Amino acid sequence: MTYSCFDVQIDNNIAHIILNRPEKRNSMIRSFWDELPEIVKDIDDNAKARVIVISSTGPHFTSGLDVSSFVKAESDDPEEQRAARIRAGSDFYATVKNMQDSFTSLEACRVPVIAAIQGGCIGGGVDLITACDMRYATEDAFITIFETNIGMTADVGTFPRITKLIADGVARELAYTGRRMLAVEAKDVGLINNVYADQEEMMKNVMAVASEIASKAPLAITGCKRMMNYSRDHTVADSLDYIAIWNASMLQREEIFEAMKANAEKRPGDFVDLPAVKKSIG
Repeated sequence: MTYSCFDVQIDNNIAHIILNRPEKRNSMIRSFWDELPEIVKDIDDNAKARVIVISSTGPHFTSGLDVSSFVKAESDDPEEQRAARIRAGSDFYATVKNMQDSFTSLEACRVPVIAAIQGGCIGGGVDLITACDMRYATEDAFITIFETNIGMTADVGTFPRITKLIADGVARELAYTGRRMLAVEAKDVGLINNVYADQEEMMKNVMAVASEIASKAPLAITGCKRMMNYSRDHTVADSLDYIAIWNASMLQREEIFEAMKANAEKRPGDFVDLPAVKKSIG
């Protein structure tokens, strides 16, 4: 399938989603918000890959939301203007919820999602990468919660997630000042896993990490993701109970034995892929 904002490549159990509008700094236009969750859902629901990598093209990972693509032409009709003012709050809420759901799809899918960041990761880009499982960057990369600089409060996912990834005070500084945080500093505070000299080196290493993940038992990996997401949002007691219930219902001896045998024989494991998600009836 062809998309206006992305290229999608799937090979060796790795799905590579590439932002493909470098001439527009990979800004997030209307179609972006529909295409991303559609791509992720297709990969996840149909078990097309065991890990997802999101990278970009051009000098910047993304310049964030393209506000101009959401501006509607004003009508000269007073009644239409009045109706638009009344609907404004509801329309804005629905739009933001749709955007939030787009990035939540990365967090909710069963497989790990890795972000590979070069250049600027601005505004909505921070919302995107904080919804991913892991983040890698080039030396020239930077992040900025840019919404503050244009009189807005970031609303698509940065704040619920970034404060779970880095110290609260650091997150607040970034939010209140809108300043750029360079990749090396982002690594120091734990937001970035590793920093590389350039995009070629970054992608080589990111794909190596993705390959390592893809070589593991898919059920074990999705269990890890689910447990860590759950534990982030619940008490230790609740999380311990949940992992016990998860393993009691999902643990597969055959996969454990195969993993142990493959390790002993120093060969790739022959694991069963996750099942496709069953479609609801009705």
